[in-house]
Amino acid sequence: MKILKKLKPGFLDHKDVSAGPYKHHFDFLRIWKRAILVTATVALVPLIIWAFSGYRLTMETIASELVLRTSQLISNSRQSVSMFWTERRSVLDFIAHDHRLETLKDPARLADILENLNHRFGGFIDLGVIDSSGKQISHAGSLHMQELDYSQLPWFREVLSRGAYISELVPGAPNEPHVDFAVKCELADGFSYVLHAVLKPQQLLESIAQIEIGAKGDLFIINRDGVLQTPSRYYGPVFNKISLAVPEYASKVRVFESTNDKNDRIVIGSAHIPNTPYILMMIQEQGEHIQPWYRTTWAFSGILAASIIMILLVTLGVATHLVNQIHIADQERVDTLQQVEYANKMVSLGRLASGVAHEINNPLAIINEKAGHIKDIFTLTDTYAKDPKLVGLVDSVISTVQRCAKVTRGLLNFARHLNLSIQTIDLNEIIDEVKSVLTKEAELRSITVGVRVSKDIPPFESDRGKLEQVFFNLFNSAIGAMSDGGHLEITAARKNEDYISVSFTDNGRGIPEADLKHIFEPFYYAKTGHSGTGLGLAVTHALVQEIGGTISVQSRPGQETCFDISIPLVRPSESS
Repeated sequence: MKILKKLKPGFLDHKDVSAGPYKHHFDFLRIWKRAILVTATVALVPLIIWAFSGYRLTMETIASELVLRTSQLISNSRQSVSMFWTERRSVLDFIAHDHRLETLKDPARLADILENLNHRFGGFIDLGVIDSSGKQISHAGSLHMQELDYSQLPWFREVLSRGAYISELVPGAPNEPHVDFAVKCELADGFSYVLHAVLKPQQLLESIAQIEIGAKGDLFIINRDGVLQTPSRYYGPVFNKISLAVPEYASKVRVFESTNDKNDRIVIGSAHIPNTPYILMMIQEQGEHIQPWYRTTWAFSGILAASIIMILLVTLGVATHLVNQIHIADQERVDTLQQVEYANKMVSLGRLASGVAHEINNPLAIINEKAGHIKDIFTLTDTYAKDPKLVGLVDSVISTVQRCAKVTRGLLNFARHLNLSIQTIDLNEIIDEVKSVLTKEAELRSITVGVRVSKDIPPFESDRGKLEQVFFNLFNSAIGAMSDGGHLEITAARKNEDYISVSFTDNGRGIPEADLKHIFEPFYYAKTGHSGTGLGLAVTHALVQEIGGTISVQSRPGQETCFDISIPLVRPSESS
């Protein structure tokens, strides 16, 4: 709590009750808050805008790169799949045109061709020759499809009209999916036949599996009804229907953003395989590609958060320091104005004291003169001269008048010494004058005043008025600090060849250690709840410095306080 109290700036508790209608100009807490708000806003808004703009731009760049990468992958995959079917069609076209129909009608020769195809390309299950009426005239393979009639099947009519046919994935008799492939061959005599092949899609699946699509990517083939023709990571085995909408036909690759069943953002690429019923599709999760960047984002966010905290701390510190300096400057301005007011008050008090002293001196002179005449008359008459009581009364009047004259003389000297007055100083005389002015108050409170002045102190030149003011302030401060029946000891001694030391030691309440370093600050002692204006010691400190001396204080709370003044025997201007 003590540390927080020390760190707490003074302006937070400042309340200027004398500001009048301009109170808002001195609301330092409001100024502090505005300074922090404006400075923090100016510093943080561009930083936050830059951070979020950079984040948004990075995310858009990653999404754009993912779309581009998906487009490139789906395009390359499309070429690979299209090349697979083109290659198989070319092989069938080559067999149909390179061999005579009589050769293909021979089952043994057809079996040799099938064996060569599997040896060279692999994946061929069955090979058959069908005449233009739809009847199979030759067959080789493991499916035992001899003497079948294909005339009513849609694919047969399609191959006759278009010249080639590739079917969708068919479950097959042994429950092994396969694809029907057929090409038409025209003979010179106008006769035509169809070369029909059954292929396993294993090689196609292997070629697709080799394409690098990432740990969470998915590449698969569907038909125009959305039924899987190859297994899918997200939608299961073949013949399952996907939940995504089937893309409309497009000659070019299409890539678009969407969401999956879990509401995760995904990028979907699609491409129709030419001359086939297949649609190649690719799915890429944005999170997979953004995930590595998230680690960088966390580091960047940490740096951003640290920067914001640092900016706020620096803003808080700088704003607090600046506003506190303004508050201190304003306090110094107010203190200076009060010092000027106090100085003017002292000048007015001095003039008043001078006027009062002059007004009192005239009646005192008359009283002193009349008392002297009365004493002279008493001495001329033996009756009165021999009456000691009457003579004593007259002497008492005369001594009282002289005492009053001495007091008024001190007031006049005090008033005259407000201005610069370099004189030869008799230290005993100055101490006696100050003591005579304040001794009545000390007597009324039963405070004893002891004076010890060393005999080795020579006369010296200094500003008499300032020196009297210093002694007067310290004398008055000591009396104010003591309770009734206290004791003040004034001691003066030779300190060294150049300085003398004058100390004022009282047995008053003392000064707390925390206040000692602030004791000479203007108005500080008044702020701590003590009586007085709080300017006396500050003025005393300034006056001591003006005459070239130093002042220090030692105190033991509850026991005593000692103010020690070092006064130069030679004026600083003369010694320099």
